[in-house]
Amino acid sequence: MNSNKTNANDLEDFKVNVKIKLSALWVTVMLCYIYGDIFALFVPGQIEGMINGNMGIGPTTPLKLFAASILMAIPAIMVFLSLTLKPKINRWMNIIFGVVYTIIIILTNLSSIDLWWTFDIFLGIVDIVITSIIVLYAWKWPKQ
Repeated sequence: MNSNKTNANDLEDFKVNVKIKLSALWVTVMLCYIYGDIFALFVPGQIEGMINGNMGIGPTTPLKLFAASILMAIPAIMVFLSLTLKPKINRWMNIIFGVVYTIIIILTNLSSIDLWWTFDIFLGIVDIVITSIIVLYAWKWPKQ
């Protein structure tokens, strides 16, 4: 039987460029971060802690807020850079930041083991899978 034969019920498909895949994966990572932050507001005592100046890793300081901003800005910027950078630097930035964020999420998950934070552990596992796929796609970047 010829596998190239098309059926009238076959759906159209096309090859998605690796840049688009990487960009979409970074968007997905960001969405999981955002949902996790929103869901965290429902954990008892979380809002009171925020009002009292605590951000989960001790007292809130301008430096910690700035560091958290940098930490969240990088995946957001990678959405754009994954589409626009030249392949060689694009590949290495996705590998490096994919590995870095995988490690960060693993460490964050290890510190979130509590029944109220089950949602965060789940989203962290999803993020670990996604950032690992980012590294894999970048590592196996197609050659011309």
